[in-house]
Amino acid sequence: MKQQAPPVPLSGPYLDEREEELVLEVLRSGRLSLGPMVDRFEEAFAAYLGVPYAAAVSSGTAGLHLLCISAGIGPGDEVITSPYSFAASANCFIYEGGVPVFADIDPRTLNLDPEAVRAAVTPRTKAIVAVDIYGYPCELDALRAIADEHGLALIEDACEALGALYKGEPLGVHGPPAVFAFYPNKQMTTGEGGIVTTHSEDEWRRHRSLRNQGRGDAGGWLEHVRLGFNYRLSDVASALGLGQVEKLGEILPLRAEVARRYDELLAGIDGVELPLADDADHIRSWFVYVVALPDNATRERVIATFEREGIGFNRYLPSIHLQPYMRERYGFREGMCPVSEDLSSRTLALPFFTGLERDAQERVAEVLATAL
Repeated sequence: MKQQAPPVPLSGPYLDEREEELVLEVLRSGRLSLGPMVDRFEEAFAAYLGVPYAAAVSSGTAGLHLLCISAGIGPGDEVITSPYSFAASANCFIYEGGVPVFADIDPRTLNLDPEAVRAAVTPRTKAIVAVDIYGYPCELDALRAIADEHGLALIEDACEALGALYKGEPLGVHGPPAVFAFYPNKQMTTGEGGIVTTHSEDEWRRHRSLRNQGRGDAGGWLEHVRLGFNYRLSDVASALGLGQVEKLGEILPLRAEVARRYDELLAGIDGVELPLADDADHIRSWFVYVVALPDNATRERVIATFEREGIGFNRYLPSIHLQPYMRERYGFREGMCPVSEDLSSRTLALPFFTGLERDAQERVAEVLATAL
């Protein structure tokens, strides 16, 4: 009887003794929240990225929400964003009463098409939430020009793109405030968590207050200077983050090598469209490895084979405007964003993480080729 090959998970974190050491330091200190480890993590992250200010929060979604508050988004304000993203890219401003307007995407970059964004601007538009999908930098200069022309706020959802470069500089340093996320499938992890980067000290202080129930820099524990949220990141999570920041110089090249091996293994398989390659202006940071297949039927056939063989996968990404709650609340329907809808029906995330070994990738490629 043929022995079943070991399963290949979709993702996994990259942790070692350094994270254990830092977490143990926090546990022994007794300062599990609002302690010095949060500041250490923020300072290390800001230094790595080359930005003056970073405020750690409980999730990438929380960080995006804080930026929407800072942008003054309120009931009835329209906000343009990508339909091909995680739902938080739209939820973050809906929390404040903003109305989602979805502009279609470029079929190769999978990011917002600036011309579609320009066409979507109305007198009610308040902001643009730009997404660096799958770690590939969006057309930041073109989107910033549109925002400047119409007096709009520009928020960068870089939750999947830590370490990516746009025109030679890391995402987060170009001016617009940005958010990075640290769920365990991201480039680095704090378990749950995120961070907001800004070039404004006033905005940074406001974010730190908003994340901590609206408390100010001065005053007592029960004094609240504004409406705030419990969006704090614990010292335990920050300890994980500090250990991860220290090894980003190791993690990011390893992930790039995993992607390079996939490029090599999948290049000869008919019907598999590989992720867009980098160019001089866009250097991807590898969050996931997503391929496009010929059609939905092909994708579902591949998925059925992966399930039998114990290979991880995900249908990355459904179009946000076709999620059930979006249809019910706003009446969105098929045909609004045809490029996004087409890609949503046939893109597939393969197993991808920092420590993924070549033999596991070879098995994924073999099973994929067989299914096709």
